[in-house]
Amino acid sequence: MSQAPRRAMVVHGRWKGHAPARIMGLFIAFLQEHGYVVAVSNDLDVYTHATLMARTDLIVQCWTTDPPGDDQIAGLRGAVEAGVGFVGWHGGGVESFPGSPAYLQLTGARFIAHPGGLHPHSIHLVPASRDHEIVRDLPPEIKVEDRQYWVLSDPYNEVLATTTIPARAGDAWSDPITVPAIWTRRWGAGRVFACSPGHHVPTLEIPEIRTIVERGMLWASR
Repeated sequence: MSQAPRRAMVVHGRWKGHAPARIMGLFIAFLQEHGYVVAVSNDLDVYTHATLMARTDLIVQCWTTDPPGDDQIAGLRGAVEAGVGFVGWHGGGVESFPGSPAYLQLTGARFIAHPGGLHPHSIHLVPASRDHEIVRDLPPEIKVEDRQYWVLSDPYNEVLATTTIPARAGDAWSDPITVPAIWTRRWGAGRVFACSPGHHVPTLEIPEIRTIVERGMLWASR
C-alpha cells in the first residue's frame, strides 16, 4: 500500500518588500522534489479551516504587516498543537504579527529592531547544537548581508545559531548584544523552526542559509 503524500501549505502575502512570492518560489520546488503536495494561499483565513489544517503536515509562512484576526491565530496555534509543523523567517515569520501575544508565544521571539539596516554581519552556530540535523556539518560562521534582527526570546527555544549586534558610537547600549538568529521550538505535538536572516532573496540564496531553511522545513514537518 503506497504512503499518502505529505502536504505543505505555503502562506504568503502583504508587504512586497520581503518578496514573498519570489522567495516562496525558491522553496516550493524543494518541497515538491521531496514528495510534498504544495498548496498556496494568500489569505490568512486558511488557518481557520480546521479540516484543511488537519490534512496539512507543514505550514511555511512569509507574511508581513497585516494584523491577523484572533480566529486566524487560534487556528494556526491549534494546527501546530495538533502536529502541523510551522516554518517562518525574517519579516515573514519572526516579525509577522507583533501585536499578537499568542503568535509570539508560538514562535518564541519578538523582533524589536534591526540596528544598522542592511549590512554585513555574521551568524554563529551554537557549539552545543552543532550535531542538530538542521546545522550539522555546516561552517561555524556564516556571513550574510542582511537586516540584523534584535529579538527578545524565552528559554524554551533551542537556539541553533546567534548573531551579535555591536555597540556603535551614538547607540544607547554600551555593550554588544548577542541574540538568537536560528532556533527551534516544540509546541504541543508540533515543531516550530524560525530563522531571522532572510530580508531579501540574496540572503536566502546563500548556500548555508538555504540549506538551513530547507532542513528546517523537513525537521518541522509532521
